[in-house]
Amino acid sequence: MYRLGWFSTGRDEAARLLLETVQARIQEGFLPARIAYVFVSRRPGEDRESDLFFELCQKLGLPTVHLSAREFEPELRRKDREAWRRVYHARVLEILPEEVDLVVLAGYMWVVSEEMCTRLPMLNLHPALPGGPKGTWQEVIWQLISARAAETGAMMHRVTPVLDEGPAATFYRFSLRTPDFLPLWEACEEKLLRKGLSALQAEEGESLPLFGRIREEGVRRELPLIVYTLKAFAEGEISWESPELPLDLSARIEEHLRTGAWR
Repeated sequence: MYRLGWFSTGRDEAARLLLETVQARIQEGFLPARIAYVFVSRRPGEDRESDLFFELCQKLGLPTVHLSAREFEPELRRKDREAWRRVYHARVLEILPEEVDLVVLAGYMWVVSEEMCTRLPMLNLHPALPGGPKGTWQEVIWQLISARAAETGAMMHRVTPVLDEGPAATFYRFSLRTPDFLPLWEACEEKLLRKGLSALQAEEGESLPLFGRIREEGVRRELPLIVYTLKAFAEGEISWESPELPLDLSARIEEHLRTGAWR
């Protein structure tokens, strides 16, 4: 059975939904794997949202390991973030209960150490196509708008010491020039010409209709991307040595969105 490790800060409902969805696919047999452990970078009682995450893990019967990042060596974290990162993740490696085939970073809010990147095969989601914009999802969307991009997507990539630079394992793409998008682009273009990007960001920000629609369409596909990526690894369709990488999962994801079925 393919063994998964799960890293999360458990900070919001999205983190719970992702874990619950993947575990449901495991229980129904769609995903031939097991979650060997869930590591949480908060302790019970530290935050209401992460407490709900711990409760979900207990409900799902998933073993948890935790070490509060916020409370770990706070003086060192203030003085030398890189040194703190090494010491914190060295301790995390010591308390993990077993070896796994793949670790998923799912709402894990800390940059991992170089040693951890070397010791664990870790997978992370980045909300852009391979070779596309870097940064947070907000920064990615503004770069897409500034470039008048015709398409976007997201990828699952290997975690490396350089943020968002690891090789892609899988990805999906979708068009930003469908009939539903075109009126939003027209309205945005008029504002860009009058105000410029910086003023548009300051005045409308994430309430800009085009910004919101790009985010909405991306989020719809992110959870299926994670599930189908884990399935591809667990079934041996791909590995880190596969010459086919990155694997394009667009067709599978669009079929899932159309039918609601996992297949």
